[in-house]
This record gives sequence, C-alpha cells and structure tokens, in this order.
Amino acid sequence: MELTAFKFKIENGVARITLSQGKRGNPFDSTFCREFNLIATECDDNRDVRAVIIDAEGPYFSVGGDLKTFANGERAALPRFIKTATADMHMGVSRLARMDAPVIFSCDALVAGGGVALAAAADFVLIGPNAKFYAAFAGIGFSCDCGSSYFLPRRVGTRKAFSFFARNQNWSAEQALEYGLATEIHASEELADATNQLARELATGPTFTYGQYKNLFLSSFGNGLESQMEMESRALTECTRSDDTWNAVLAVANKEQVTFHYK
Repeated sequence: MELTAFKFKIENGVARITLSQGKRGNPFDSTFCREFNLIATECDDNRDVRAVIIDAEGPYFSVGGDLKTFANGERAALPRFIKTATADMHMGVSRLARMDAPVIFSCDALVAGGGVALAAAADFVLIGPNAKFYAAFAGIGFSCDCGSSYFLPRRVGTRKAFSFFARNQNWSAEQALEYGLATEIHASEELADATNQLARELATGPTFTYGQYKNLFLSSFGNGLESQMEMESRALTECTRSDDTWNAVLAVANKEQVTFHYK
C-alpha cells in the first residue's frame, strides 16, 4: 500500500497508523481521507491486527481540515469536495469503531478539528502533558464531522460537548482527562512506552470479545433496557461459539495459562 499522508505497519498483532505529514501539520485533505479509509479497511479485514495505535509525526497531531485547499479552490466546488472527503473519512472511522481490535490514540501535541473526533472515537486515549484539544470548527463557521457529534457526547456528556464546539474551546491535557476524553496522562518521555505496552497487552487478549464490547457500547445509547439486554445475550452467545472463549474456560477450570489466538 503506497501512502502519502500516513505511515502504516503491522508487527506482532499491533497495527500502527502514523500521520506522517508533520511539516504540513497533518491536515485532513482528500488524500488523507482516502488513505485513512484504505488503512482502516485493512485493519478491519486483517485478522493479524489485534490492536491499533494512532499517532503522529511533527509538532502537531493534526491542525484539522486543510484550509489552504478550501481557500484556494473554487467556492462552488467546495460542497462536493466535502461530501467526497467525508465519505472516505467517515467510512474509515466507522470501520475502526466497529472492528474487533481496540484502538489506542496517542499524542503529546495539539489536536484540532477532526483529530479530536479520532480521539473521541478511540477506545483508549493516552496523552502527554503537552496535548491540547481544540474544537476549531466554529472558528471558521463549520459544523463538526468525523463522528464528533456521536462520540464526544458519549465521552464527556452532551452539554460539555456542545460547549466545546459552540465556544470553540481548547482543552488542556488535564481537562481532557478530567472531562473523560482522555484515558491516561503520561510524562512526555514515557508516553511511547506506555502506548506500546498497552497495545501489546491488548494484542494478546480476547480480540473477538473486545469487538462484542465495542458494538454493545455503540448501541447502548439508542436502545431501551430490554433491547440492550437481548443484544448482550446474543453477544455472549457468540462468544461461546469462539474457540478462544471455550479454550479459556477449559484453561481456567484446569488452572492452566490462558492464551488467546483470535479464533
């Protein structure tokens, strides 16, 4: 896979998606969105992937949308550009959210616009003390995208999410942790090791079961109690069909080491 906006590799069950246009601020342009969808599809389809890390090169995680593209193009072409770019980006976000492997977002820099959505959509958000989360959209009169309106209210609550976007706020690392957007804060020099350690832990866990958790949580706000409990019953039943679950039950019953193979 030839990439321009990203570096991508899979090692020992861990896929690493690295935003690689640091000199440009890792903007969300058409190439970025198209490649993100391709990478997300690969992660979703490749059963060697049991955990995913999203990180970035450069002084910013991402500055968000590519305003130079917006400003230098024809105004009449902008609506079609937005529809095309978001089609790719939104499909990629959906596939990472729906796949079994957990996603870890890791940064120690400014995250703006759609980058905040990637953090909110991730299953774990590990940050350093220099991380900042900037809404950005309202500053140019844009509404939000990339799943922001879905994931951020689930992480921090509807009122705080609306305030973040409407007042174009910039949250510090400490605020992101306090509000529920971030999972952990680590010293800058320890962030990479903490991220890799978590990825290795997750990559040896029950990957199929993680996928059941992810899909149950995605549906829980839209279902009534009885509907959600029925989905829990069905997910649990699917786990019993998994070799990993059956072998784990036998291993624990026999006081043996549990090993998961994603099958």
